[in-house]
Amino acid sequence: MEHVFAVPIDHGRPDGELIEVFAREYTSAAHPAQAAEKLPWLVFLQGGPGGRGNRVTSLSGWMKAAAADFRILMLDQRGTGLSTPADRVTLPHRGGAAAQAEYLSHFRADSIVLDCEAIRRELGSGPWTVFGQSYGGFCTLTYLSLAPHGLRRALLTGGLAPLEGPAERVYRATYERVAARNAQYFGWYPDDRAAVSAVIGHLRDHDERLPSGERLTPERFQLVGSLLGGNTRVDTLHYLLEDAFGGGVGGSGGGNGARLSDVFLAQVQGLVTRAPNPLYAVLHEAIYAQGGASDWAAWRVLDERPEFKADAAEPLLLGEMVMPWYFEQDPALVPLADTAEILAQKSDWGPLYDSARLAANTVPAAAAVYRDDIFVDRGLSLETAGRVRGLQVWETSDFHHDGITDDGEAIFARLLGMADPD
Repeated sequence: MEHVFAVPIDHGRPDGELIEVFAREYTSAAHPAQAAEKLPWLVFLQGGPGGRGNRVTSLSGWMKAAAADFRILMLDQRGTGLSTPADRVTLPHRGGAAAQAEYLSHFRADSIVLDCEAIRRELGSGPWTVFGQSYGGFCTLTYLSLAPHGLRRALLTGGLAPLEGPAERVYRATYERVAARNAQYFGWYPDDRAAVSAVIGHLRDHDERLPSGERLTPERFQLVGSLLGGNTRVDTLHYLLEDAFGGGVGGSGGGNGARLSDVFLAQVQGLVTRAPNPLYAVLHEAIYAQGGASDWAAWRVLDERPEFKADAAEPLLLGEMVMPWYFEQDPALVPLADTAEILAQKSDWGPLYDSARLAANTVPAAAAVYRDDIFVDRGLSLETAGRVRGLQVWETSDFHHDGITDDGEAIFARLLGMADPD
């Protein structure tokens, strides 16, 4: 079943302009229709920012486990999917860069939580269960801060955000973890160290084009390091590099006359474009901002980690770091460059978390903390966990950031049991 809800752009002005938030309801066929309508709700908050709700054709993984006891509400968070879109096509209709930035300032976790509360009331639901993955976990912490009365349970995977501090703190921690993951990966696949260097060296000297026609630059290629953030995705990275120059096993190594293969370029395009989710780049650092400007924190911290620079002798692959050049090189982001700059310099962001309320939390809550997560740092996660009263933590090295993709059924069941020990 599909739902469309009208919510205010600014929840502080409920009589102001409205936007739409789309949600799809999933229930198990094992429940007769009348019985399904009586099941309690579980709302899934997707990772991101800027990620739409999952599209599935059958219930598997965590959704299979959840559907045994819940009706699942899969949101397209504001600005994504079938909700009122926010992208290079629609945002110019808001006006210039300043108007666009003001509009997007209402697209953070606090607004998403208030959307959820408006939806909960419209559905006539009592307090419901929220399951937040990655950025969805950040939103869940905000939910516990702003509207705990709306929650029956809070479940989080790879999503315990730092409650305070500048964004640089996040990136210093994650650069360290990404560097360690690079070292681990190249230990498993020693020949891939030379392959990465060969591709980057080739891109410095050659104009290689993605299938879309845009240039693949050395620094943009480094973004394939996002594949380091998963148990099995590292193997995908290895297979990607096998295809780099073609020419059979080992390829041509990027020697004279070599060109990157079409197979390789087609795969890379899907990893380095933000066309499907531009809000990821535009708001990525804003999700950490509270009372100060993010000011391109990842870019500034890069000066402390020269091994990640594209002109290093053996450049490392990057993780979730959004740089100013992203808005010069990705056609989906170029029209939003001025808007992103205004948001990066915005210094009057409001708070996202209420430390006092979290310290007095009474909502049953459980979180999975992935020990080797390169996107959400373990140390910062455990620091936050210690400040949320009653939060049960399962720390594990069995999974990386995409754990619910690997074994979502078991992870969900474990967290639900931790939140409901009786």
